Amino acid sequence: MAITTVDHAYATVAPPPHAGHASNALIKPGYHPRLTNEDLAPLRNQTWTRYNIFAFWMSDVHSVGGYITAGSLFALGLTSWQVLVSLLVGIVIVQFFCNLVAKPSQVTGTPYPVICRASFGVLGANVPAVIRGLIAVAWYGIQTYLASSAFMVLALHVSPGLAPYADVAQHGFVGLSTLGWAAFMFMWVLQAFVFWHGMEAIKQFIDWAGPGVYVVMLALCGYLVWKAGIGNINLNLGGVKVHGWDALPVMLSAIALVVSYFSGPMLNFGDFSRYGQSFDAVKKGNFWGLPINFVFFSLLTVVTTAATLPVFGELITDPVHTVGKIDSTTAVVLGALTFMIATVGINIVANFVSPAFDFSNVAPQHISWRTGGMIAAVGSVFLTPWNLYNNPEVIHYTLDILGSFIGPLFGILIADFYRVQKQKVDVDALYSMSEGGRYWYRNGVNRKAVAALVPAAIIPMLCVVIPALHGAANYAWFIGMGLGYAFYIALNRKG
Repeated sequence: MAITTVDHAYATVAPPPHAGHASNALIKPGYHPRLTNEDLAPLRNQTWTRYNIFAFWMSDVHSVGGYITAGSLFALGLTSWQVLVSLLVGIVIVQFFCNLVAKPSQVTGTPYPVICRASFGVLGANVPAVIRGLIAVAWYGIQTYLASSAFMVLALHVSPGLAPYADVAQHGFVGLSTLGWAAFMFMWVLQAFVFWHGMEAIKQFIDWAGPGVYVVMLALCGYLVWKAGIGNINLNLGGVKVHGWDALPVMLSAIALVVSYFSGPMLNFGDFSRYGQSFDAVKKGNFWGLPINFVFFSLLTVVTTAATLPVFGELITDPVHTVGKIDSTTAVVLGALTFMIATVGINIVANFVSPAFDFSNVAPQHISWRTGGMIAAVGSVFLTPWNLYNNPEVIHYTLDILGSFIGPLFGILIADFYRVQKQKVDVDALYSMSEGGRYWYRNGVNRKAVAALVPAAIIPMLCVVIPALHGAANYAWFIGMGLGYAFYIALNRKG
C-alpha cells in the first residue's frame, strides 16, 4: 500500500464544486467500499480562501443565539471592561483550538469522521461521528425553531388576523401552533434547499449572509441609539456588580461560556478546513472570523441591547422581539428576514454539514452526504424541539450530557495527531480494511481511544448531574478535553 504522509507540508490544491462531486473525489482502487464514497474521499482540489473561512465564522457568530450569548455576559454582574476581556480571552482560546483541529483535515483533505479513523480505528470512528451527529440533530431542530419565531413575528405583523392560529390552545398539534408548524416547516424546507445544492451553494450562502447581517445590525443599532440619545445608553446591563478578586471566578465562567458556545463547530471544524487552499489561509480566516469579528459583533449587540431600555422601557435581549417592537413595517420585515437568514447560516454550517458527514461515515455505500444531512433534518422534527426548548431542564441535561463527550473527543483527536502520530497521516490507510493497515487495530477499533473516552466523558457528566458538582459544570468542556488528552497519551505510552 502506498503511504501518504503529512508532516508540516501544506496541500495547495481549489474549492470543490460541492461535496459529493465525483470530479473532486480522489478515490483510489484500494479504498474499501465500506469506508469510502465520493463525499468522504480525500479532495482533489481545495481553494477556499481566508475570506471563505472568515465568512464561515461570520455565519456561525451572527445568529439569535450569538446575540443573546454576548449580551448575557453583562447579566453576570460584570462591568464593560470585564466583559470585553472575557470575550477576548474566550474567543482567542477558541481560535487556538480551531487552528489545532483544522490542520489534520486541511492537509489530508478529509472530513472530521474520516480523520477520527486515525485515533479510533477505521470502524471505531463511528463512535465520535455518531455522538457529534446526535448533538447536531438536537441543535438543528432547536435553531430551526428559533429561526421560525422570526418568521412568525413577520407573519403576524403583516397579517394580524393570523393571531388565533399562533395560539397552540386554539389551533395546535404536538405542542406547536398551526402557524408555528407552518413557520417551522418553511424554515426546514429553506435550509434543506440550500443544503441539497451542496457545499458550493453553502459556501456562496455564507459568503454573503454574514456581511448582510452586519449591514442590518448596524442600521438597527444606529436607529436605536438615535431614538434613545447616546447619553441615555448605559452599557452596564447587569444588576449588582462584582469587583476585585470576586470578579475573577465570574470572568472565568464567562470565558468558559464562550468556549462552550463554540465547542460543537470547533470539534468538526475539519469538515470545513478540508476545503482550505492552505493551512495559512485557514489560520488567517480564523483570526479575522473569530477574535476580530466576534468582539465587534458582541459590542454591536451590547449597544443595541442597551438602547432598548430607554427606547422601549424594558431590556430586550432577543433581537427578534426588538425588531417586532419597531413601528415600521419595513424595519420589521427587514429585521425578521435578516435574523432568519442569520440563524439559517449557523444552522447549516454547525448542525447540517456535520451530521451529513457523520452519518454518511456509518455506511458510506448506502448513506450519501445529502442523505446523512436529511436524516438529521427529519430526526430533528421527530424530536419536537419546541418542547425541548420550552423545558429548560430537559434540554439542559440532554445536551449537556451529550456535550460532555465533545471535550474528550477533541482532546483525543488532538493528542493522536500531534503527540502519537507526530503529524504524520497515512491517508490511504484511512480507507483500508486490511488487518495490516495502520489504523485497523483489533476489529477495526482502537480500544485505547475508547478506554480514554469513557472516563473522560463520565467525569464531566457527573459535574452536570450531581448538584454538589454543579460549580464545575461550566468547565465540562475543559475538564473533558484535558482528561481525554491525558488518558489517551498515557495509554499510548503504556502500550
